[in-house]
Amino acid sequence: MRILVMNPNTTASMTASIRTTATAVASPGTEIIATEPLWGPESIEGHFEGYLSAAAVLDRLTTLDTPFDALVMAGFGEPGREGAQELLDVPVLDITESAAQMAMMLGHSYGVVTTLDRAVPQIRDRLLTAGLLQRCAGVRGTGLGVLELEEDPERTARIIVETAREAVRDGAEVICLGCGGMAGLQERVSGELGVPVVDGVAAAVKFAEAVAGLGLATSAVRSFAAPRPKRIGSWPLSTHLSLSVVPSARNADFSAETSGI
Repeated sequence: MRILVMNPNTTASMTASIRTTATAVASPGTEIIATEPLWGPESIEGHFEGYLSAAAVLDRLTTLDTPFDALVMAGFGEPGREGAQELLDVPVLDITESAAQMAMMLGHSYGVVTTLDRAVPQIRDRLLTAGLLQRCAGVRGTGLGVLELEEDPERTARIIVETAREAVRDGAEVICLGCGGMAGLQERVSGELGVPVVDGVAAAVKFAEAVAGLGLATSAVRSFAAPRPKRIGSWPLSTHLSLSVVPSARNADFSAETSGI
C-alpha cells in the first residue's frame, strides 16, 4: 500500500517532519510518500492563505504522476479536502477530522491545541461542518506561528504543553495537536499531562490504511461526484508558471528529491 501525505504549505522542512511521523506509524508494507505544492504560501494562517493552498494542492494532485492508494491531507482546518475527494478515486483523509474522530474513541471530550488564536474559529468551523464539534471541550491557540514551531523545539514543546494543560482544565480528556507542524510531539505532551494525545498525521495514516485495506473509497454518487468536464482557463496553473523563481531561504531545499517524489 502506498499513502501520499500532502503538506499544504511549501515549506519542505515541514514536509520532512510530517513524513517522519507518518513513516513511524505506518504498518510494514505501507510506503509513505510526502510532498508539498509547487507554489503557494510557506505557511497557512488564515482563510486567504488557506484558499490559495487549496488551489495549489489541487494543482499538485492534478499534475502528480505517481500512483497511490490513499491521500492524507496534512493541514489542520484548511479547505480543499472536498475538492480532492471529487478529483481522486482513492480514500482522502484530513488530519482535522481524523484526529477528532480518534480522540472521541478515547474519551468523552477532546481539546485542540493549535497555533495562532486566529486559527481557532477556522478550526471550530471545520469541526462543526464535520459534525464533530459537540464533544470538543475547546480549541486553544498557543500564540505560535506555524513557522515558529521549528525555530526552537524546546520552547515550542513547553508552550504546547502549557496550552494543552489549559485545555484539560477546560474539560478535555484527550488532546489533539492542531497543526501538521506539531507532528511528533504527542509523547512529550502526553507524558507531562497524563492524558492521551492524538497527532493528526499519525491518526490519518492509520485510518487511511484501514479504509484502503478494506477496499473502500469516497462515495461518488452525489456530494463528491467527479468534476463535470468543462474548460478551466490556465488550469493546471503550475504548467503555466515559471517555477525557476529564486525561493526563500526557508524553502531553498525544495526539490522533487526532498519531497520524496
